Amino acid sequence: MTTADLLLGMVVLAGASVQRLTGIGFALVTAPALALLVGPGQGVLVSNCASAAISAVGLWAGWRRVRLTAMLPLVLAAACTVPAGAWVAARLPERVLLTSIGVVVAVAVLLVIAGAQVASLRGRGGAVVAGAASGFLNSSAGVGGPALSLYAVNARWPVREFVPNAQFYGVVVNLFSMAAKGLPRLASPGWTLLALGVAGGAVVGRLLGEWLSDRQARRLVLGLALLGSLATLVKGLAG
Repeated sequence: MTTADLLLGMVVLAGASVQRLTGIGFALVTAPALALLVGPGQGVLVSNCASAAISAVGLWAGWRRVRLTAMLPLVLAAACTVPAGAWVAARLPERVLLTSIGVVVAVAVLLVIAGAQVASLRGRGGAVVAGAASGFLNSSAGVGGPALSLYAVNARWPVREFVPNAQFYGVVVNLFSMAAKGLPRLASPGWTLLALGVAGGAVVGRLLGEWLSDRQARRLVLGLALLGSLATLVKGLAG
């Protein structure tokens, strides 16, 4: 077991805690760090795999609140763009992919912070636009959550309603992404620590939810994501 394996487990634990707490945020918190630890391509695969697992854990408790009719356009649109994202990610040089992940996460975070109001992200058409963008970004950079979050902001979904639907979306779209690209190439210690990170994050996230407000949790997610995106951007630009 190497230092990189331990760091991988710690990063997954942090991301899983955030995802269990807020419904999204695993990739925002972990994608930059995973890209630096195992490379951008493998980092996205690890993010897809772990995000699907922790979303499934969260969905287990809240599946009764999933609005299938509202989620169907989002999921179908994402399914159409996941292959395109996988194709792009497989052909970009590592330096370009690192820079792209850093820029995409930073811009997404700033848009969510600003609570961007976009007319095209409302109604059924907005669901299709958000789902298509999210599917492409999830498959190519591992960060499909912000597009879903922006749609939820514009659709005025309350947090209690958003979380279980985001978990459902996370399971389905990350499974699409893994079907298009396969599983990450990790040694046995890496898989073990990934599983432990997801399990530990599920527990930690639930405990944090008992004393952190929605606003505090949101600030934590966005702050960590912004720092990580800037570090990844610097790494990509430095080459």
